[in-house]
Amino acid sequence: MRIILIGPPGAGKGTQCQRLVNFLQVPHLSTGEMLRDAIKKKTAEGKEASSFMENGQLVPDQLVLGLVTRRLKDQDCRKGCLLDGFPRTINQAEMLDDLLERQAMSVDGVIELSVPQEELVRRMLARKREDDSPEVFAQRIESFKRQTAPLLEYYELKGKLEHVDGLGSADDIFDRVRQAIRAFRRAKR
Repeated sequence: MRIILIGPPGAGKGTQCQRLVNFLQVPHLSTGEMLRDAIKKKTAEGKEASSFMENGQLVPDQLVLGLVTRRLKDQDCRKGCLLDGFPRTINQAEMLDDLLERQAMSVDGVIELSVPQEELVRRMLARKREDDSPEVFAQRIESFKRQTAPLLEYYELKGKLEHVDGLGSADDIFDRVRQAIRAFRRAKR
């Protein structure tokens, strides 16, 4: 299965993806991790992405699409994957649909992890990540609202969206995520 997780920064996408990797036996493709790795390794892509990320801006579509395209061609992605952090815009979603279609694949479902903003801020302060200053975090939340939230309607119209309450224990949230996966499997039949 090819599943996309959508949610604002701090919604718990990474935590749920770790659990889903074991549950679905597919790799987790986190564009945030891919980009941070490219920055750490000082690749050309990493240097270009760094200037955007430091200011809380989205990395340009073509740069992210290049990373995702290469990763989707790996053998371990043939039976599916979890996409986290991509697509972030309708343009990226359309590019992903086109890319997958050329490989006779498609997105099976999209899970929105919904978390109130005050809880996102609380989580951000608790996780203490290098790229999580309050100012940058606020910018990332605004970028999400402006650019990524429209994806929800895009996937809703395709009948591929499941809303999941992102509050509660990681186990409670995962139970709700598994219910969404079951809905995707029923729709695929």
